[in-house]
Amino acid sequence: MRAHATEQEIAGVCERIQGLGFRAHVMPGAERAAIGITGNHGPVPRSEFEDLPGVAEAIPVSKPYKLVSREVKPDNTVVNVAGVLVGGDELALCAGPCSVESREQILASARAVKSAGAQLLRGGAYKPRTSPYAFQGLGEEGLRYLVEAREETGLGIVTEAIDVEVFDLVEEHADCIQIGARNMQNFSLLRRAGRARKPILLKRGMSNTLEEFLMAAEYILSEGNYQVIMCERGVRTFADHTRNTLDLSVVPAVQRLSHLPIIVDPSHGTGKRDKVHPMALAAVAAGASGLIVEVHPNPDKALSDGFQSLYPHQFRELADECRAISELLKSRRLAAV
Repeated sequence: MRAHATEQEIAGVCERIQGLGFRAHVMPGAERAAIGITGNHGPVPRSEFEDLPGVAEAIPVSKPYKLVSREVKPDNTVVNVAGVLVGGDELALCAGPCSVESREQILASARAVKSAGAQLLRGGAYKPRTSPYAFQGLGEEGLRYLVEAREETGLGIVTEAIDVEVFDLVEEHADCIQIGARNMQNFSLLRRAGRARKPILLKRGMSNTLEEFLMAAEYILSEGNYQVIMCERGVRTFADHTRNTLDLSVVPAVQRLSHLPIIVDPSHGTGKRDKVHPMALAAVAAGASGLIVEVHPNPDKALSDGFQSLYPHQFRELADECRAISELLKSRRLAAV
């Protein structure tokens, strides 16, 4: 649509799309709104829309992912998670333990990451684990502890929904709902996420291509939820010096093809505490909009992923250095304008 197109003009275009039997997706941008069309099984003539009031241009989308593509929406999407603008000018920092283990543990974690400058708290109430005998999370009790931590610290909550059955409960408590790597192609769960009215953090699957990653996001947007944050968390390779191979090249690749913001998880991406800090710095330098980092008051006694969790003082150092890199890049962008 043209800049400053009216709501009536946008509604008129949506009515024309729906009259053709298709679905309209209105995605506001910084300067103008874009309207994506889905449900068509072939090209739609541009002439159907180009002469409508408020329309700037009708653009055929060549990618299989329509709504996540920059061809539909050139402007960057900024996702608001409890007042934190992911994809905006400031680096978003989300930190906390892999799992919510107890009330005391999550409150101590929240206080620690808050004091270090994190704006969001991560913590799993439901944990999909490789072994059926491993700690699976506290479930609804864990969600209640997360809410208590939010009430005390003001941190927004990011936590995972592992299946459709628990999604409603997680949506009720969380500020941002994570879809984990193991569920990136759980299409019924993605469709449910698309019907949510909370932001979604979508993690890349362990062996998935860039196109598969973007198509998973497309499932969510196609159901009407346009508040999606992509997350690179490492992929499986032949390398054995890390738990996964952190693919930082996917950050600029996503940014070139999609308007959605992308953040990086250096904890799962490396699986080793001593590698988290340097890879976090590299992720920010690569242009990531934020980081999600595992931090635990006592990692050696953590019930899950303690070997890749930082001590609070380590996270403070990481946060300070990552913000410094982010501010440097920001100042250079402003100087270039």
